[in-house]
Amino acid sequence: MRTPVSTYRLQIRQGFTLFDAAETVPYLHSLGVDWVYLSPVLTAEQGSDHGYDVTDPSAVDPERGGPEGLAAVSKAARAAGMGVLIDIVPNHVGVATPVQNPWWWSLLKEGRQSPYAEAFDVDWDLGGGRIRLPILGSDDDLDQLEIKDGELRYYDHRFPLADGSYTEGDSPRDVHARQHYELMGWRRADNELNYRRFFAVNTLAGVRVEIPAVFDEAHQEVVRWFREGLADGLRIDHPDGLADPEGYLKRLREATGGAYLLVEKILEPGEQLPASFECEGTTGYDALADVDRVLVDPRGQEALDRLDASLRGGEPADYEDMIRGTKRRITDGILHSEILRLARLVPSDAGLAADAAADAIAEIIAAFPVYRTYLPEGAEVLKEACELAARRRPELDQSIQALQPLLLDTDLELARRFQQTSGMVMAKGVEDTAFFRYNRLGTLTEVGADPTEFAVKPDEFHTRMARRQAELPLSMTTLSTHDTKRSEDTRARISVISEVAGEWEKALNRLRELAPLPDGPLSALLWQAIAGAWPASRERLQSYALKAAREAGNSTNWTDPDPAFEEKLAAAVDAAFDNPAVRAEVESLVELLAPHGASNSLSAKLVQLTMPGVPDVYQGTEFWDRSLTDPDNRRPFSFDDRRAALEQLDAGDLPPSFTDERTKLLVTSRALRLRRDRPELFTGYRPVQANGAAAGHLLAFQRGTPGAPGALTLATRLPYGLERDGGWRDTAVELETAMQDELTGAGFGPGTVKIADIFRTYPVALLVPDTEVTQTGGKS
Repeated sequence: MRTPVSTYRLQIRQGFTLFDAAETVPYLHSLGVDWVYLSPVLTAEQGSDHGYDVTDPSAVDPERGGPEGLAAVSKAARAAGMGVLIDIVPNHVGVATPVQNPWWWSLLKEGRQSPYAEAFDVDWDLGGGRIRLPILGSDDDLDQLEIKDGELRYYDHRFPLADGSYTEGDSPRDVHARQHYELMGWRRADNELNYRRFFAVNTLAGVRVEIPAVFDEAHQEVVRWFREGLADGLRIDHPDGLADPEGYLKRLREATGGAYLLVEKILEPGEQLPASFECEGTTGYDALADVDRVLVDPRGQEALDRLDASLRGGEPADYEDMIRGTKRRITDGILHSEILRLARLVPSDAGLAADAAADAIAEIIAAFPVYRTYLPEGAEVLKEACELAARRRPELDQSIQALQPLLLDTDLELARRFQQTSGMVMAKGVEDTAFFRYNRLGTLTEVGADPTEFAVKPDEFHTRMARRQAELPLSMTTLSTHDTKRSEDTRARISVISEVAGEWEKALNRLRELAPLPDGPLSALLWQAIAGAWPASRERLQSYALKAAREAGNSTNWTDPDPAFEEKLAAAVDAAFDNPAVRAEVESLVELLAPHGASNSLSAKLVQLTMPGVPDVYQGTEFWDRSLTDPDNRRPFSFDDRRAALEQLDAGDLPPSFTDERTKLLVTSRALRLRRDRPELFTGYRPVQANGAAAGHLLAFQRGTPGAPGALTLATRLPYGLERDGGWRDTAVELETAMQDELTGAGFGPGTVKIADIFRTYPVALLVPDTEVTQTGGKS
């Protein structure tokens, strides 16, 4: 199996095609990247900027460059000695425009007789033999249907007609009644939908790749990539949505000839990737959480908790209770159709009424501490969730006791489908709701993280890294993705708030006075985001604020927006641009946070690129990237600027200050090149301890093996406190051998070396053994 040393994620779309990606390969190789990592490239909904709404899995998307474009990327990568990793989407397909999806069009036209009927997960009995499509503004809109060009039309929506279902003069309503689908009001989807979706997205229909014939047809093009040597590995999107993730990965491994596989799997604290999964690891959110938290000051927790409580009327947030509520909001709301489907699968001899079964199932899912089980693995998790649900709702105890053995029985469809559903509820209830409500420190509410874990001390960080090296050395590490709520540099700046909680509270109070918003927790989220992303355009911040408020769902929401609140929200954002006092307050806050945020950014980047695992760089983040949640983090950027800056660095024009964004490019390129060109320097892991007054501000570890020391990473943590307390002073490390900094070229050791000397220019250093270095401070 060929495995990557590092990857670089490219978002392929109409505005940046596979041909464009091929042209970037020389730059990526110069940067030090080992593999090119492509977002989904199969044919997707026309105009899609992400590609997760695949409409035809049999071909590379013409809008994205088509098969010729993929061949061009692969050829360029091969010429540079690089590999290719591609993101694929096995759980669902895009059905927003039925005519673009041959499988879906066939299903709508032919119903159960369609050759693709078994590919989709439809409860035909619930719909009386018809698939329900929540398209209409309301059911009264059936009067707006028309027949045109042999199709049923609803405004711009086009649907096929079953053979023999229409003769000249028939009313559109009557014709509609004869189809294998039923158009219904969109609000009915919450309770009456009868097909599995991706989360609550009606335009993404679940696919049953557990059926061998469906797998084979859905992966025919993917398998070609490996047969013809176009790809070397795959990133698997949302495997938790599959009926049988373990079986899927086994079949995929066989189909690709044993290729490198990663799964987009969220691991909750203490959770391990199932040993039965045939893959090399995850896409790295677990690593992201560890890197973030080692740069957060635990001493700020008490003050930020107190501030958060005051914003909630004096009561501190109970996160466990919060996510129980947000999950029930999802099970009883946008995913209620899925819960009702589970209830219909409860055997009649269980003696449960449908409403009692649904309530108990929802309560068990709300008690889940992880996304899902993979029975028989995870049986104890399910039992504990049942116990917690019964304690929370004693009146449901009997129902829960009746359900538990059924949910553990993998021979039952109920148990299999329950496992697919629990992850949907977790994602929507926690990541997409609670993470916009639990706002004491925005860094902590990131995908794959537990926001109740405020900080990680260096000793614990080292323990986790040693475990990662031993158990998942080929798993990906990341800091930013197309799905992160905030990019790495935005979070790095927000993390400084943990060191300046008092100043943050004063600034927030002044901002709330100047630009009042009747939602205290949301105001904290908003002003942290603005400070983290500043300077940013009005349009970007308005879009983020509206999405965040609607996702939180406390003061407004997506389905029933509150215009009055949203006007106040927009006014608050506008005030950052139009009100001199508000703008001055924002800029003062940014001035306080920014230099220390830059230090955090460099530390996080160097640590991520040199720690155990396969580091991924998200497109463009070799420069400062202060993005917010999607689609903000998918904005266009300039490769030309980065290419020119890299040439400057290579010519010896190094940034004089670490706040210069070229310093991040310097760190990124030198770390990536070293990992690719000197892999023997990254074979082991051991902590390195400093001595002196500021030792707690250093995060240091050495790779390599005993007797063969490898690369030594030195990174500053808690930079505001370091500066406040007088800097590094006498703090020093012991170097076993002479070493050279890859960033500056300076030599150090062997022996005792002061950190202040190593960090003379930058707050980070990447040292490698150098036999030419004979004394501290430089070469002889």
